[in-house]
Amino acid sequence: MPAGSLSAGTGAVAGPDARPADVEGREGGQATGEIVVLGKIAGPHGLQGTVRVYPFADDPLAWSRLPQWWLCREGEAPDLWRPTRLIKCDLRKEVLLAQLECVADRSAAEAAAGLLVGVPHQALPPTAADEYYWADLLGLAVVNTHGQSLGRILGLIETPANAVLRVGDGQGVDRLLPFVAAVVLEVDLAQARVRVDWEMDW
Repeated sequence: MPAGSLSAGTGAVAGPDARPADVEGREGGQATGEIVVLGKIAGPHGLQGTVRVYPFADDPLAWSRLPQWWLCREGEAPDLWRPTRLIKCDLRKEVLLAQLECVADRSAAEAAAGLLVGVPHQALPPTAADEYYWADLLGLAVVNTHGQSLGRILGLIETPANAVLRVGDGQGVDRLLPFVAAVVLEVDLAQARVRVDWEMDW
């Protein structure tokens, strides 16, 4: 399953923490559009500049094969994302060990601790049928089978059983809808709409 994707058919969740950040295009090789955050650098591994990366998203090896990663300090301005070449990346248990062009030695790896790792949305692998990146679902309108508006998708919560969509109507009413096939009947990205089997008073 692609990193940070959801499967409506099974209700399975992959990478609910992968979150979008709007990035303004500027000179100097910066991203234009949306960066999807996939993980965070935890610190150095060894003496040669290798860093440990905790992935937020599912199937981290899928995005570890990308030629470039983008880095930014959490809380910094969105336009400060910077690309760096990914030299090598291996998965060890649940942690990625990565060699980045911008991290030459252990001191640099120590300084990189806490940096977020992301990629432009358009660089992510394509999703399979009935799979959706979380970034694509945020903000979509949610309507029920009667055509009534429940609001828009504000976020996603991971539970042991399945993902849960947090839907807000903009007037202080939030609803939690299980992201399972029995509830989520259709995801129409072209129309920016999700159709659900959910009553207004539930």
